[in-house]
Amino acid sequence: MTTHHTSEGPSGPAPRRIGPARIGIYAFLLISALFFLLPLYVMLVTSVKPMAEIREGGLFALPSAVTFEPWIRAWSSACTGLDCRGISPGFWISVKILIPSVIASILIGAITGYALSFWRARGANLLFAALLLGAFLPYQVFIYPLVRIYSATGLFSTIYALVLTHVIFGLPVMTLLFRNYYAGIPIDLFKAARVDGGKFFSIFFRLMLPMSIPMLVVAVILQVTGIWNDFIMGLTFGGLANRPMTVQLTNLVAPTEGEIAYNVNMAATIMTAAVPLIIYFISGRWFVRGIAAGAVKG
Repeated sequence: MTTHHTSEGPSGPAPRRIGPARIGIYAFLLISALFFLLPLYVMLVTSVKPMAEIREGGLFALPSAVTFEPWIRAWSSACTGLDCRGISPGFWISVKILIPSVIASILIGAITGYALSFWRARGANLLFAALLLGAFLPYQVFIYPLVRIYSATGLFSTIYALVLTHVIFGLPVMTLLFRNYYAGIPIDLFKAARVDGGKFFSIFFRLMLPMSIPMLVVAVILQVTGIWNDFIMGLTFGGLANRPMTVQLTNLVAPTEGEIAYNVNMAATIMTAAVPLIIYFISGRWFVRGIAAGAVKG
């Protein structure tokens, strides 16, 4: 009687857990992490040092006496131009600009992408091409026409002008993202909803939007980062009364006279960058899933 030896798994020697290739990968990741974290470390330690210690040098040294007074000054009493209320007014102005801009641009972009993916209206391809063109044109091309339009309509130097500008410039990218994402959803699902009597908005809000959570997270991160970090639109359209946080930060870190308070500048910079960083840390897992689900499809 002949017996056959059967193997249930891969044969051969098991790979070593730690080899030269893995060590090289770890070394590369470690160096990359240090490269990107080093500026953040310098900013953090500088922001909690008194100016007397900063003048002595030691850029990478830990503070001998930690103080949060620079953070308090940066938030509430540092001078940004002629205004000595810190960057807190700019923070709340940025919030007022950010919330409606993000909601409106994402909602309109999702609806437009949904319409271009499933409803195929007449001229849809031409509209999509025009939106793609708008996504890649530089902002500077549109500034002068927008200044004239806002001046004629009374919107110039108002928050409404900034919100409308961010919605307009965010719409092409949002439409592209959602159009590519919805193109990956089986058309039979949409046809079944149509057979069940679904209309345009009922299918969108009850079927498509709940399926778009990963892409919504991607869109929120992109829009929050872009709108919160914007400088040129806030400087151009906001006027003196509606300067966002980034514009106030520029006025703070570039004084025309007196000693430069590096600790206050670092604290103000970290506070200005905090909102996008928090969004990234909270939704990083969803961001990767959304990118893999269709954000980079052509």
